Amino acid sequence: MIEKKDIALEKAVLIGVITKDQDEDKSKEYLDELEFLTYTAGGEVLKRFTQKMEMPNPKTFIGTGKMEDVQRFIEEHEVGTAIFDDELSPAQERNISKILNCKVLDRTNLILDIFAQRAQTSYARTQVELAQCQYLLPRLKGMWTHLERQKGGIGMRGPGETEIETDRRIVRDKITLLKQKIKKIDKQMAVQRGNRGKMVRVALVGYTNVGKSTLMNVVSKSQVFAENKLFATLDTTVRKVVVKNLPFLMSDTVGFIRKLPTQLVESFKSTLDEVREADLLLHVVDISHPNFEEHIESVNKILGEIDSADKATIMVFNKIDAYEPEPFDETDLVAVRTKSNYSLDEWKNTWMARMGSNALFISALNKDNLEEFRKRVYDEVRKIHITRFPYNHFLYPDYDEAEA
Repeated sequence: MIEKKDIALEKAVLIGVITKDQDEDKSKEYLDELEFLTYTAGGEVLKRFTQKMEMPNPKTFIGTGKMEDVQRFIEEHEVGTAIFDDELSPAQERNISKILNCKVLDRTNLILDIFAQRAQTSYARTQVELAQCQYLLPRLKGMWTHLERQKGGIGMRGPGETEIETDRRIVRDKITLLKQKIKKIDKQMAVQRGNRGKMVRVALVGYTNVGKSTLMNVVSKSQVFAENKLFATLDTTVRKVVVKNLPFLMSDTVGFIRKLPTQLVESFKSTLDEVREADLLLHVVDISHPNFEEHIESVNKILGEIDSADKATIMVFNKIDAYEPEPFDETDLVAVRTKSNYSLDEWKNTWMARMGSNALFISALNKDNLEEFRKRVYDEVRKIHITRFPYNHFLYPDYDEAEA
């Protein structure tokens, strides 16, 4: 079900709506993210379609006129995939497939596909397969055309089960099996976590593609897979890190994203146990992204869902080397200066100033300000360690006095 395949780039079109809850700028930003998701999954976006609506059409998501435009473009350019920015209901998916006569995906399906490609370990593959089955179950009806109701008449009466019911039962059984398998692996992982003793645990959290794995590689001197694509890391990686002479455990976790499918949050909850059991969170933020503040909100929301919002947290603003403010013309009397025109120093004087030493500005790729980062993490881990082992304080002096 989730075999990894090397495929040529598929032609795709993106479709989104502009509603009262989602204005034009937000819609454009979501479609930018959807395009990056499409590229990560192995697709090439030829065109985007957007439509202003009060609310999405319950039958076809977009209006009939816009649907005809999409259909015409797909036929002219031989496009194989239409990707919608919001989750489609099984009925919408079925209706749109009939009209467009091509593969129809929504954001959830696309993210599940990326997770299926990226899953390396047996545990990650099981979690992805569970999420896929949960997504598939209500959509089984639209996947087959030959599964009609049982025919009546002579010789056809009596007990029996239609093929659609058989398929639903198979998928439900598979979901039960996968849940049992995950429970078993969870027990094993709980034992592994228990065997790590009382070492201080630090977890890297953040939006997808903010540089968590790159930072992990720099700090732990290990080779965790890192790539400029969404969801490069699915499997939690734990490494022992020693700063000066102070040892602690650092874990790299799966990245978050807006509109994250509920099936994935559910099936990956056990992976996020590393976050739940961490003593300190390093919330990594890509400050070069124009909407990094919304990314912070999305991550905090998911941390709240897994009961980790109150943990000690250090905000690590990464990619300062790539940050460039939008130019502002001082002579233009009409133009209003916005956050997009702020320099890094101006950002530091906003709400970030209230965080004091809990806000760090680094570049993991260029190793800028890493000494400051190590010192801050050392101080925080030392504080936790001394609270846990009161008689060990003499082992770990202040950072400047500690031996390298």
